[in-house]
Amino acid sequence: MKIVKLIICVLFGLFMLNSGLNKIFQYMPMPEDLTEAQLEMFGHFMAISWLMPLVAVAEIVGGILFILPKLRALGALIMLPISTGILLHHLVLDPAMPGLAISIVIFAINLWILFDNWSKYRPIWS
Repeated sequence: MKIVKLIICVLFGLFMLNSGLNKIFQYMPMPEDLTEAQLEMFGHFMAISWLMPLVAVAEIVGGILFILPKLRALGALIMLPISTGILLHHLVLDPAMPGLAISIVIFAINLWILFDNWSKYRPIWS
C-alpha cells in the first residue's frame, strides 16, 4: 500500500507542477471546447494581474511538496484550496464528465492525504 500511495502522490504532484508551470509559460493550448461562462470567468481572473501567478506558484510549490514524503502534509494543505477550486469550477461551470471526473479524483487524492496526515495537523488546533 505504501508504494501505491507513493506512486499516486508523485503523479498528483507532477500533475500540479505541470499545471502551475503551464500557467507561467503557457506551453499547452487552451481547450477549444470551453463554454462562454468559462471564458468569461478566465477573463475576469486574468484581469486580476496577481491572481494567476499566485495560483501557479501555489500549484508548483504544493506539487513539489506533495511528491516529498516528509513534506507531503504541508503540500496537501497548500493544495486544498486549489483542488477545491478545481472541483467547484467543474461542478458549476463544466459538469461534463471528463473534466468533472478528473476534478473529483484530484480532490479525493488531496483529502486522502490530508486525512492520512491528520495527526500532523493536530498541533494547529491545540
